[in-house]
Amino acid sequence: MKRYLILIFCVLLFNSCGKFLEEFSQDLAYAESCTDLDEILIGNGYMEQPLYFAEAGVYGNGYYPYIHVMDDDVAMTIFRKDGSIDVINNVASFKNFYDWSDQLTINPKTDEEWEDKDWEKIYSHIAYLNVIIAHVKKFTHDSVEVRNRIEGEARFLRGAYYYLLINLYANPYVKETASSDMGVPLNLTEDIVDEYYKRNSMEECYRVIVEDLKSAADKLKGVTQPTIYRVNELAVRILLSRVYLYMGEWQFALDECQKALALEGVELMDLKSFPGREEDRYVLDVQNPEIVFTQGYNATPVFYNDIDNFMLCSFTCSEDLISLYNCFDDQEVKDLRLNAFFEAREDEQYKVAKVVEKVYDCFVIRSAELYLNKAEAEAMLDKAEAKQTIKTLLNNRFEGGIPDVDGLNEKDLISFIRDERRRELCFEAHRWFDLRRYAVSSKYPEKKSIRHETYDKNGVLEGDYVLKPYGEDPAWVLPIPGYEIVYNQGNLVDNPQRVERKLE
Repeated sequence: MKRYLILIFCVLLFNSCGKFLEEFSQDLAYAESCTDLDEILIGNGYMEQPLYFAEAGVYGNGYYPYIHVMDDDVAMTIFRKDGSIDVINNVASFKNFYDWSDQLTINPKTDEEWEDKDWEKIYSHIAYLNVIIAHVKKFTHDSVEVRNRIEGEARFLRGAYYYLLINLYANPYVKETASSDMGVPLNLTEDIVDEYYKRNSMEECYRVIVEDLKSAADKLKGVTQPTIYRVNELAVRILLSRVYLYMGEWQFALDECQKALALEGVELMDLKSFPGREEDRYVLDVQNPEIVFTQGYNATPVFYNDIDNFMLCSFTCSEDLISLYNCFDDQEVKDLRLNAFFEAREDEQYKVAKVVEKVYDCFVIRSAELYLNKAEAEAMLDKAEAKQTIKTLLNNRFEGGIPDVDGLNEKDLISFIRDERRRELCFEAHRWFDLRRYAVSSKYPEKKSIRHETYDKNGVLEGDYVLKPYGEDPAWVLPIPGYEIVYNQGNLVDNPQRVERKLE
C-alpha cells in the first residue's frame, strides 16, 4: 500500500511547509478553491466509469466483477457449440472465481499470472480522499456549506471503500472477536508514512467506517445533489444502516432507517406499472425513482450476454434463485420481478436483465434496500412493525395480492426477509456479503454450502465444485494480493490458504 501513497504524492507534491498541492503534474489543475477539490473528488474519489462493458472484466478497469459469480444465484452454461476450441474464452477470467479456486492469481485461459487490481484501485481512491479530507477546511474563502459538502462526500466514499475492502478481504464481523480478528490496513492520513503496513483489527476498521459515514451524514444535511452520481444524506444513511446490520447492531440500524425515511427522495416503483423492456426500460435505470446513488460500472451485461457471436459460454441464473419467484404460486399471487429482472432464454434458462447502462451494478443504493434493512432490524428486535414494513415493499412487487406474512413467527419472518432481500437485490453486489454475515449472525445464524456446475475448455461438463459452509472453507475470503505481502515484508498477514478443490 505504501507505494500507492508515494505514487499519489509524486503527483500531488507538498513542500516542506505543508502547503496543499504546491505543484501539480501537467494533467492536474492547480487547487486554489473547493471547485478544484471538487474536480479531484469527481476524477479520483468516485469510482471510474469504463466506457465499454468489455472493459469491466477481471483484467479490465472495472471493479470486483467476480462478486456476481461466486454466490448461489449463478450457474455456468454452454449455450452454443460450433466445433471451436477454448469454448470458455470470453468468461475465462471469471472461471477461477466461479470455482472458488486456489489459483486465483492464474488466468485459466493463458496460465499467466495476473494482479488483483481492486485492492490497488480502492486504496488509490482512499489516498486521494485522505488528501481532500485533510485540507478542505483550509479553503476558508469558500463557504462552510461547500466545504461541508465536499468533506461529506469524501468521508462517505472512504467509509464505503473500507466497507468493500473488509468484506472482500477479511472475515465477516463478529462482535465478540472483533478486537482480535484481522481486518484490512487502515490509512487515514495524507502524510507519507515511512513504515510498512499491517492489518488493523476488525473493530478498528468498522469504527472508522461508522465514524466516516456518521460524519458524512451530518455534513450532507440539506444538500441537494444534481445527479444520482453524487452522494447525498439519504444514500449515506441507507449504507450506514446496512453496515449496522453487518455488525448485528439492530437498534442502530433501525435508527438510521427511521432517519432516512424522514428525508426526501424515498420512493418505491410499483412494478405493476413498470413499462418493461418493450419500451427499453430496465429496473436499474436513471428513470427509476428508487435510485438514490450509483457509481462504478456494470458487470452483469458482460457475462450474462448470449447475443455476441464471440461469446461461446455465459452464466445463467441458478434454478435456486428463480424458484424463489415462483414459490407463492399456490397463494395465487404473482411476483412481477421475475419478468422485470430477468429474460427467459430459448433453453428455458434465465439471464439477468436488470441493467444496461448509467446505473451500475457494482455499487448502487436504492430505496428498496431501506425497507429491507428496516424490516430486518425490526424483526431481529422482535418488533411487530417488521411485517408492515416488508408489506410496503411487497405491495409494489406483486400482482393479485401479496404473500401471507401475518402468520409467520419470528424465525420464519427472518427467513422470509432474507429471501426477499435475495429476490430484490440479486446481482447488485449484496448476496455474497449477505451469505457471509448470515453465517455469523448472533440471532438465527444460517450457513449454507454452494454447488456450481463447471465446464472445461471444450464445453464438456466436468462436474460440480462445492464451497463448504462458512467456517469450513477458506474460500469465503479473497487472498491479500501477493505483491502487497511481499512489499510489506511479512507485516501484512495473508488470509488462510485456499484448499485445492476437487470435482464431485
